Amino acid sequence: MKTQYLLGNEAIAHGCLEAPVDFVTGYPGTPSSEVIDILRALPDRDFYIEWSVNEKVALENALGAAWCGLRALCTMKHVGLNVAADPLMTSAYTGVTGGLVVMSADDPFAHSSQNEQDSRCYAHFARVPCLDPSSIQEAHDMVRDAFALSEEFSLPVIFRPTTRICHSKGDTVTGTPVPSTRKGHFVKDPRQYVVVPAHTRVLHRKLNEKQLAIGKALVEKGYNSATVRGPVAVIASGIAATYVQEVLPPSVSFIKIGAYPIDEEWLEKLVSRHEKVLVIEELFPVVEEAVRQVAGCVPVSGKKDGTVPTEGELSTAAVSRIMESFGIAPTQSFPAVQPVADLPPRAPVLCAGCMHRPVFYAMRRVFRDGIYPSDIGCYTLGLQLGAVDTTICMGAAVTVASGISHSGEERDIVATIGDSTFLHSGITGLLNAVYNGARMVLIILDNRITAMTGHQPNPGSGVTASGLASPPVSLEAICRACGVSWVETVDPYDLVSLTATLKAAKDLPGVKVVIARQPCVIMARRAGLRRGTYTVDPEACTGCGVCIGFGCPAIEKSDEKALITDLCSGCGVCAQICPAGAIRRGGKK
Repeated sequence: MKTQYLLGNEAIAHGCLEAPVDFVTGYPGTPSSEVIDILRALPDRDFYIEWSVNEKVALENALGAAWCGLRALCTMKHVGLNVAADPLMTSAYTGVTGGLVVMSADDPFAHSSQNEQDSRCYAHFARVPCLDPSSIQEAHDMVRDAFALSEEFSLPVIFRPTTRICHSKGDTVTGTPVPSTRKGHFVKDPRQYVVVPAHTRVLHRKLNEKQLAIGKALVEKGYNSATVRGPVAVIASGIAATYVQEVLPPSVSFIKIGAYPIDEEWLEKLVSRHEKVLVIEELFPVVEEAVRQVAGCVPVSGKKDGTVPTEGELSTAAVSRIMESFGIAPTQSFPAVQPVADLPPRAPVLCAGCMHRPVFYAMRRVFRDGIYPSDIGCYTLGLQLGAVDTTICMGAAVTVASGISHSGEERDIVATIGDSTFLHSGITGLLNAVYNGARMVLIILDNRITAMTGHQPNPGSGVTASGLASPPVSLEAICRACGVSWVETVDPYDLVSLTATLKAAKDLPGVKVVIARQPCVIMARRAGLRRGTYTVDPEACTGCGVCIGFGCPAIEKSDEKALITDLCSGCGVCAQICPAGAIRRGGKK
């Protein structure tokens, strides 16, 4: 055993090695991505690992391995669990042979997500165990032991860290990694793995029969615990439990919920020993609803009565204020934080030289009155450039655009989607759009990587998660196979060609696809692909502001003239849009 200062996701990866894990799949999604990034970078890795094309595919791969007796990990973020929900629900019926852990990282406050959903609800829905760590150390320990828990009950286990667990750092006691030595072997059992109705009814009854034993086992293993001290109790889960422990006075009872399902008999006995109870948890009132079901006449406060906020993330200061409003004097209080006055807003922007920016620039000029459905990726920041009108979920740019086109809307509809997102869930939408005669332009922003989540490879990158060469798929061929007759590929840095291509697409009927292709500027820099830099001739600059309006963070205004800073990556688009010809190529970096 040794103590290491680890990022939460590093601790989780280390716990998987100690289990040991035999098979790893996932789709990148913040805050979960680093787990696979860390595991795939190991020089002496002895287990299988892949970035899958989407979360459903990842879970079904992991499920197949678990049916063969391997210990499998499948990682994603909370919205990815929506994509994987279909196999998750039925895998609870079929069960597993080897341990299957589904890491679904939740994101309270939606730091990098489109919603604040709670993966614990999926565990309750599917009737599978869920482990909810309150610290980095507990995350390490829980994921290490989750594989054995899965094997004990022959069920998948959801492991649910949150952003503050995944992306915080702390001292973590770790053990020794264990080599993966298992070899998969599938034992045929159609009554278990073929879920036709006659088999399903039996499997559902067996799943329900496991619930009581699971709840009791989670108490016995110490995941759910209690310290009774007085007539008032605070019940907390996840990282909120750590916040509570930091400010809870010694006279107040503390009940910690770290895993689900909760043993109702155990919970009822504890609640009945108190005069009133406060439940503190992030996101959905999962614990609170369980407490209210067994509380009888014991008053329960939490989200339902407005004592605890129903959205966002908590903190020690927030928990302290909640306790005060409930009548508990915390051991420490925190003054309200006053933001510094008159700070200018700093909206997130695309990188200097990002290939998406010229696409949005040209798109808005060719389709001035267009409607712009978009998708999940770096390019969602096109919102700041007025080029994103809708964003719902992965792949929805294509299907929302198709729906708008059939609504009777007469304006041009121009959808944007990234290469990885298109391969994740955009293909079926494109197939549907062509099949049903939609009228739209789809621009695939192909930067050859899954950039927003940390530059993970995808089937178009030409390399696997293991670093092995793989034939890059042809987006052009995929689009034509979906029935698109007009597919054009352009260099987004060539503004003249890009604009001409978009104008050609505008005048054609049906579904048209434009593939804008340039490597992600960050990856290009890492690969040593330098394009030089550009400078402004102050004598020629008229101060018109056209280049400033382009939105590149490398362009500033100084003394009423444009100035290009050292952020410049040399894409050269600003030189193409300058009406005075004042921007010229400078020296090499």
